[in-house]
Amino acid sequence: MPDSATPAFARRGAVFAAGHLGELTWQIPVELVDAVLAETRTAERRLRALPSRVGVYFVLALCLFPGLGYRKVWAKLTAAPRGRTTPSAKAFRDLRRRLGAAPMRALFEVLAGPVAAPHTPGVRFGRYRTVAFDGCVSFKVPDTDRNRCWLGKLRASLGTTGYPVIRLMTVVETGTRALLGAVFGAPATGEIDYARRLLPLLRTDMLVLVDRGFDAEAFLTDLAGTGAQFLARLRTNRKLPVLARLDDGSHLSRIGELAVRIITADLTVTCADGTRYTATYRLATTLCDPRHYPALRLIAVYHERWEHEIAYLALHHTLAEHRVLRSADPAGLEQELWALLAVYQALRRAMVTAIESRPGTDPDRASFTTALETAKDLLVNAVNVTDDTDLVGRIGQAVLADLLPPRRPRTSVRKVKSPLSRYNKKDPYRPDPSTRITSITATINDPEPKHATRDPKSLTTALGP
Repeated sequence: MPDSATPAFARRGAVFAAGHLGELTWQIPVELVDAVLAETRTAERRLRALPSRVGVYFVLALCLFPGLGYRKVWAKLTAAPRGRTTPSAKAFRDLRRRLGAAPMRALFEVLAGPVAAPHTPGVRFGRYRTVAFDGCVSFKVPDTDRNRCWLGKLRASLGTTGYPVIRLMTVVETGTRALLGAVFGAPATGEIDYARRLLPLLRTDMLVLVDRGFDAEAFLTDLAGTGAQFLARLRTNRKLPVLARLDDGSHLSRIGELAVRIITADLTVTCADGTRYTATYRLATTLCDPRHYPALRLIAVYHERWEHEIAYLALHHTLAEHRVLRSADPAGLEQELWALLAVYQALRRAMVTAIESRPGTDPDRASFTTALETAKDLLVNAVNVTDDTDLVGRIGQAVLADLLPPRRPRTSVRKVKSPLSRYNKKDPYRPDPSTRITSITATINDPEPKHATRDPKSLTTALGP
């Protein structure tokens, strides 16, 4: 007689019991895994001790425990059932090779996309869902011949240095930091080339936020061609015609054949310790009606772009623990990174489901660390694998019980230790520690076209602490 306390999946045998991901199995159910295996033709063709379905969950579990080897991760997966067996490390390597990257990529593409309902706080600007493009080269990989042939190595002033790295490009829903899509490859390929491959994911109800690295005329034209609106930061030395002045201090212009509205503003930040510094922002947008989309509101919403940086922080630092990836060859790296993105997206989906059960709560207050650690505990104990009657689940309950305080305006120096980064120099105008901001004042500058007769004007407004 089977033990009634033993989960149903565990009664199938100690090896098959590894086909789960704890409560995250709600987000990545067995039926979905079987479907992507069938679609990618990677299901086993004969009876195996390690079936393909188990292999998918094993690779996903590797992402939850990046500091552990294969056999120790397997022990986590099979800790709850009795009588487990432990295959050899070679058996796990063969399992990964047999699966390849295709099922992990297909799994991520099913999970990817906006996850918040339209009424969720912080997700929309007017009728537009705010999303952002950005790339990173933070993921280091083992320094093997095969990885170097694919990725090369970053170059510094003294020559090549450090581990090879992958350039990852994603488009993120800024309100929830969920991923809409991702591409990656060699860092020698530019960010714009990777971003173009993600343009088909954009929709007409989206406002795309991009930084100065994406202000190329051809890219902005292609972006506008998707039907989505954009709000892009431009380089301040870029010369554009002034076609018409608008009442809020912005003006109409063109980037090539594309009609845009330009907003130029000086932002003065005052900190609690008395520090003050000023930055100049020059924004271009396809939202040309100043009555519906005032300049000051657009300046405020542009800073939502930094939510993308927080998404990368959670993905690389919290989930991957800032570690060098495992795989010594390109095929393994592709599989590993797609699996990492799938696990990240599954966690975000679980977090947003929990937040939306408490109306009026901003997704910013959900702790990624709390969700991750709870998911790992539930995996080890094989808890809530199949009982999905409560949509919030134990991960959601943990998130709701440990909500972060409302976001506080603060600033700190953007500085990293890597000598290859443009941000390895201290900004002398900003405080070293994280410091509370007491006020932000925006002065909108109205550039005067040549031979104009009207007096220039500026609009100064405090955006508030």
